[in-house]
Amino acid sequence: MAMSKITDARTVGAALYFLPVRTRVPLKFGLETLTEVTCARACVRIADRNGKTAEGWGETPLSVQWIWPGGSPYGERAQAVQEFCAGLTELWADLRSWAHPIETGHDFLESVLPGWLEGFNRTKRRGKEPMPWLAALVCCSPFDLAFHDAYGRLCDRPVYQTYTSEFMSRDLAHFVQPGRKDISFQGKFPSDFLEPRREELRAWHLVGGLDLLEEGERTGKEPEDGYPVTLREWIVRDGLKCLKIKLRGTDAGWDYGRLVEVANIGLQGGVDWLSADFNCTVTDPGYVTTILDRLRDEHPRIYGMILYVEQPFPYELEQHQLDVRAVSARKPLFLDESAHDWRQVKLGRELGWSGVALKTCKTQSGALLTGCWAKAHGMALMVQDLTNPMLAQIPHVLLAAHTGTIMGVETNAMQFYPEASKPEEVVHPALYQRRQGKVSLSSIQGAGFGYRLDKIGRKLPDPIAQFLA
Repeated sequence: MAMSKITDARTVGAALYFLPVRTRVPLKFGLETLTEVTCARACVRIADRNGKTAEGWGETPLSVQWIWPGGSPYGERAQAVQEFCAGLTELWADLRSWAHPIETGHDFLESVLPGWLEGFNRTKRRGKEPMPWLAALVCCSPFDLAFHDAYGRLCDRPVYQTYTSEFMSRDLAHFVQPGRKDISFQGKFPSDFLEPRREELRAWHLVGGLDLLEEGERTGKEPEDGYPVTLREWIVRDGLKCLKIKLRGTDAGWDYGRLVEVANIGLQGGVDWLSADFNCTVTDPGYVTTILDRLRDEHPRIYGMILYVEQPFPYELEQHQLDVRAVSARKPLFLDESAHDWRQVKLGRELGWSGVALKTCKTQSGALLTGCWAKAHGMALMVQDLTNPMLAQIPHVLLAAHTGTIMGVETNAMQFYPEASKPEEVVHPALYQRRQGKVSLSSIQGAGFGYRLDKIGRKLPDPIAQFLA
């Protein structure tokens, strides 16, 4: 049994806020299009054994089209997701166990959240499409992030300095199991798999399926707000070197043409790297390999620019156990939507996936544990965006800065709703703007996630739910 630590903490309060945001241009997600999103911001108050308290903050956009692609109307799904978040507030407000945030987060995901989701679907969604596990994870993430932030503030140090044996009672063997006999997590902690923080990261720009590439594609309906509209404009303004290309996954001719067209514009603008995101709509690995092989034969330079391929296949990995080794033999193949936890990554590795895209929106605790498992098994890592604005951007880039990604970090909130982050941008200008193809973390300072909230002049709306004494 793990020994307790004097630094253990427990929650003593929580609050939830909803911040609505509208996109300046539409963002295509799979078969749906995002034009607005509600960001869930949580405050969690914790206490140590001596009664000292601290508050922390976490935030995640509730991007319904990504977290819950389904047949139910968008409004119904959005309402259900927000209702689920509100219910989690009271659960997080009074967790009884004394522990480190990774330990508390892991235990919540294993022992509390599944039952809460089951009960929610049984009562609130009875006779309707059930809310999926991915949506539950995203709803949980603001609270988990807030606990990590509060813990760093309680210990008066950046939270990544607390992922060690000095602060954690349980080693990684308590949370994850190896997929090979020659690997052991006994006596290992997250710090053994993390890297010293990088102060600059290469920024990946998202080329959505509806994004304009050239001036000639303008219709006159584009926003006149001072921000770029076409891909060429973005490349010039931000000095972009990395482009993530959203594809359909259901129209090979369109996908191939889009890859070539975007790549040629990128080449003319000095872009070095591409990634191909097939949006989980592909059901046959041959669809991807045919496109890659055609690129290799007809456009070898563009083929060489593709750094990795992102989740072409359906979310439900267990129900769709496709042998994908033919794809990963050509290019690194990254799990994204399916990478809920280390168990899913283990299954993915057995099926031939070679990398993992981490997201803080699946909880900081889960992302760290999944990242440790993947690195121990030689899998490459990437940190992908959920179009994170405002506070959500900071833990997102910190995860990339500490995990050692294949190349930088995806960051695209400045494309789709740059005005949403104006108060945060005043304090962290080089984090909410991409300069010379990079974002800088130099302004992230202090305890917890280093938000520097006291400097950010954002007025919050009234809380949706509050359990703070």
